[in-house]
Amino acid sequence: MTQARLRSPVGLGRAAVAGLCLVIATDLFGLWADYVLYDVTGDLAGGGYGAPLLERADRADLLYGTAALLQGTALLTSAVLFLCWFYRVRVNAEVFQPFAHSKKRGWAIGAWFTPVVNLWFPRRITLDIWEASGPWGAPRPHGLVNAWWTLWIVSLVAGRVGYVRHRDAETAREIQDAVGQVMFADALDLLAAALAVLVVLRLTRMQHEKALRGPVPAESPVG
Repeated sequence: MTQARLRSPVGLGRAAVAGLCLVIATDLFGLWADYVLYDVTGDLAGGGYGAPLLERADRADLLYGTAALLQGTALLTSAVLFLCWFYRVRVNAEVFQPFAHSKKRGWAIGAWFTPVVNLWFPRRITLDIWEASGPWGAPRPHGLVNAWWTLWIVSLVAGRVGYVRHRDAETAREIQDAVGQVMFADALDLLAAALAVLVVLRLTRMQHEKALRGPVPAESPVG
């Protein structure tokens, strides 16, 4: 493994934030599309019929599919930008504290794609980076990281449940219930993305400020 070198995370941090903001924007669009479909399926489940209602249903279904496509594209784009930033701050953290990491550098990427361990390895790596990047001797609360990670995991589970329920739904009422689950998942994903923005901004600032001060704490004067 090559020796870790300190490099500015600011540019990649801005790119990661831009990607996450794109996720937030598409989640907002997705919530609107969810509501439109939820509303029209409710009318269908209530016994509504007629050509105008069927046209509304077709438009709502098209809008729902478009939102899902945009959300998937935004997520993929954001993931690439976020992982580039994440690897950069992981390497920088190794410069600050070479022996304070419970996972090797390659896990900064691999942990996100490895089944089962991707439920907790990325959080552990983030906390190691957080600890190494903070001011020397200062307390480093983990509340922001824990809140982000909890929302992210819950949104993934809720999204999966909503997808399966929508895929297996046969009646208008079942579709409406599934879309309600998807709305819940999209709202959680939006909140998780917002917290991820705060994590990126805070960690980027911590590393930038620590780099300006120097990776080694100044020694107290002898007198």
